[in-house]
Amino acid sequence: MSARHTPEAPSGRVPLGARVAARTGGGLMRVFLVLVALFWLMPTVGLLLSSLRAPTDINASGWWEVFTAPAQLTTANYAALFDNATITGSLLSTVLITVPATVLVVVIGSLAGYAFAWMDFPGRDWWFLGVVGLLVVPVQVALVPVSKLFGEIGIFETTLGVVLFHVSFGLPFAIFLLRNFFAEIPRELLEAARLDGAGELRLFTRVVMPLGGPAIASLGIFQFLWVWNDMLVALIFADSDSPPITVALQQQVRQFGNNIDVLAPGAFVSMVIPLAVFFAFQRQFVSGVMAGAVK
Repeated sequence: MSARHTPEAPSGRVPLGARVAARTGGGLMRVFLVLVALFWLMPTVGLLLSSLRAPTDINASGWWEVFTAPAQLTTANYAALFDNATITGSLLSTVLITVPATVLVVVIGSLAGYAFAWMDFPGRDWWFLGVVGLLVVPVQVALVPVSKLFGEIGIFETTLGVVLFHVSFGLPFAIFLLRNFFAEIPRELLEAARLDGAGELRLFTRVVMPLGGPAIASLGIFQFLWVWNDMLVALIFADSDSPPITVALQQQVRQFGNNIDVLAPGAFVSMVIPLAVFFAFQRQFVSGVMAGAVK
């Protein structure tokens, strides 16, 4: 009596049901992700369209009316924005604060991260524990004592004071992040460079910095976004005659209340610049995040 065998699918071939389920699932996932992306982009699109409408149109209807009446679109708001000396001056002040604060945190954090990762000095582990402990210190705790200190040394309500505050609170995270990333570099690679006669400075600039490029780019993006979008520190420490863009927009609301023709384009411009920085370094940012996830 012969045994009955169930027909099997040819070797290496996926059953039709599994293929249909995979394609359907993938298509549904793509649709879901597109819907989520559109949902998150809706406020940005609304702000852009509002910045391109006249104040009378903004007060009369919502921004979605543009799709039925595209003649409402105008660039007059942006012309008025760049004629506003307060807003244009605030953009320059924001750049003068954000760029030095980002560069200093990246440079000092890279040097300190390398030192904690690969240099031996007395109390290294205890110093690093102190840096980690500073990560939990909230900014609000330091506002009053630092304000008194800056007032005594004459840098309160100056660009230098705002930059120093951001640098001091950005360094603990920078050192922690880069130290952990640099510590994953193979020791054999560094030893080979030392055998070739490389000193610590050359080792740092020629070996560690290129390998740590993704992590450094990620840190730079984070720091730039934090400083650019900050309002609390700028509201307290910045010069009231030349405030950053976040404070300038807040003052416009307080003074005029309903000048949406200035607020909408000003808010959109202040948002576009950090977005441009993020997309410019998107590849390095993703590489840094993925490398950190693998490690």
